[in-house]
Amino acid sequence: MPNEIPESDAAALALQVARAQAGDRAALESVVTSIQKQVYALALRFLWHPQDAEDATQEILVRVITNIGSFRGESSVRTWVYRIACNTLLSLRQKRMETQTLSFAEFSEDLHRGLSDEPLVMQSDLDEALLLEEVKIGCTLAMLLCLDRDHRLAYILGEILELDHAEASHVLDISQDAYRKRLSRARADIVGVMQARCGLTNPANACRCRRRVKTAVALGRVDPTKLLFASATEQAKQFPQVLQEIRQLEETRRAAALYQSHPAHPAHPDPTLSNDFVEWLRHVVMTRISP
Repeated sequence: MPNEIPESDAAALALQVARAQAGDRAALESVVTSIQKQVYALALRFLWHPQDAEDATQEILVRVITNIGSFRGESSVRTWVYRIACNTLLSLRQKRMETQTLSFAEFSEDLHRGLSDEPLVMQSDLDEALLLEEVKIGCTLAMLLCLDRDHRLAYILGEILELDHAEASHVLDISQDAYRKRLSRARADIVGVMQARCGLTNPANACRCRRRVKTAVALGRVDPTKLLFASATEQAKQFPQVLQEIRQLEETRRAAALYQSHPAHPAHPDPTLSNDFVEWLRHVVMTRISP
């Protein structure tokens, strides 16, 4: 499961939270560094652009730090963190990609246009596999933006992160029945477009990442000199084999599996890995927690 946390790790995280509540700054740093990658992955899928995801991640982590004392152990730490994260994401003003959102009908039509069979002209020493990976990730993440925020979160939590209905409904603070309806509608919309247009999940379709590159570059959706998502060449080269496995799944599961195949860390600087993030975290901990 892409979102499963070993029981021992979950127990250790809960212990660190308890220590942080008692004023242990090192424990609080440990809590934040333990959850930040999952928070960032959620924010990236929700907002598309890595910089927006970084900014949202920091806002979410500040709220976790500020509200650490409110955790009572009535749910897992992960569930509590995701609830804070989702509330934060829903409260954000509309971000850059959300202002360009297409309807599913418009997105489907966009996939139908602009296909080119001209040979790829590679710039500098960029590996072709990375360019195809960039198109794949950018396109599939953009498809999520066709969903409104409520349905987008339901899909990410249930289909990509694979939270069960009880946990996901608790995270979103809605009834399980309401959650099931949101998830069902979101799944139907995503699967419908992919089955109708995407050549990754349905080989009978004309759209292929290779055939989309020229249009994506021409429209400024992909900048070969500054990739946002693709950085791991070996992983990108392994995707054809992963795709074979995805196509063996039931049609309704292929879309989620495609999202789960995305690399854990995109090419854009990840706040979980930078020295600036570590310094920022220590500053926030020092200023938010009394000695």
